[in-house]
Amino acid sequence: MKKLLLAAAAALALGGVASAQTMTMPDGAVKDGVIDLTTPEGVMIANRKVQCSTIDEKPITYYWHGQAYSRRMGERDKKLFDVEGMNIRQCGAVNDAERGMGYKLVSREILLYKDSKTGEVLKTWDNPWTGETLEVMHVANDPVNFTSYMNNRDGSPGTFRGDIMGNHFQMNSTFPLWYPNPLASDYQAEIGGTYHATEMFNFLGRVDELTDPTVDTAPIAVGWARMSDWLPWMKMNGREGIIYMHTAGLKLDSFDDLSDTMKAEIAMHYPKYTAPPPVSDPRKNMTSWKYYKAVRDGEEILPER
Repeated sequence: MKKLLLAAAAALALGGVASAQTMTMPDGAVKDGVIDLTTPEGVMIANRKVQCSTIDEKPITYYWHGQAYSRRMGERDKKLFDVEGMNIRQCGAVNDAERGMGYKLVSREILLYKDSKTGEVLKTWDNPWTGETLEVMHVANDPVNFTSYMNNRDGSPGTFRGDIMGNHFQMNSTFPLWYPNPLASDYQAEIGGTYHATEMFNFLGRVDELTDPTVDTAPIAVGWARMSDWLPWMKMNGREGIIYMHTAGLKLDSFDDLSDTMKAEIAMHYPKYTAPPPVSDPRKNMTSWKYYKAVRDGEEILPER
């Protein structure tokens, strides 16, 4: 799941880092006692409330779950397994000479693949097309970071990219992904293998909570869907088809509100995922395909299950 919620945030939002304090409201962000969604200053603050908190270095946790299916020509879609994910993040205030005030978001994320009948986290998976029993590689992306500003890259002012319906709002973004695959050859343009996927996000909430300048974060419901090439660990060996996932979830009140399954996995296999990376994190983003390559190359070690 490439960059999951953070990639969506980069499109929905318009990111030097401050200490743990409430972000200063820029001029133009508040009008008549509410955050103004018609100004780039107000939009930046509102988007930060969706993604994290206006309090620097305050941890925020997102959680989602759903199902994964196959799609192949000439056959009925198969339900492959359930999925359950989390992302823990924090933000810090930043400034850019051209793009203005903004925030940097840093995070780690997990996506678990689970048995659809028992709910257990999968150790192995039986491939229905090849008959092989395969070791499952769950997603553990660290880090997944981005920065967001009042102004767009071309210098134009940021605008609110959502719909308001009474006291409710919704934002959606679609990300067609097409870039060199870290697992493929140096000749992808000639013989194929380019990474190809699409991720789709929805963020929903209440306008009064989003625009209240006295509240540092907004309660959010989230939807995430993804379609992509087969996952590398499925070892489909060039077979035609795709995998797609459909999920829904929430911004949680606290890390402790994660499911018992997810908290047990983190405690046993991913202990650093109890907290986000530091806001000063300089590393490049991790993706599930890069993670797979790192494991195959011996740079990362899979948890023993």
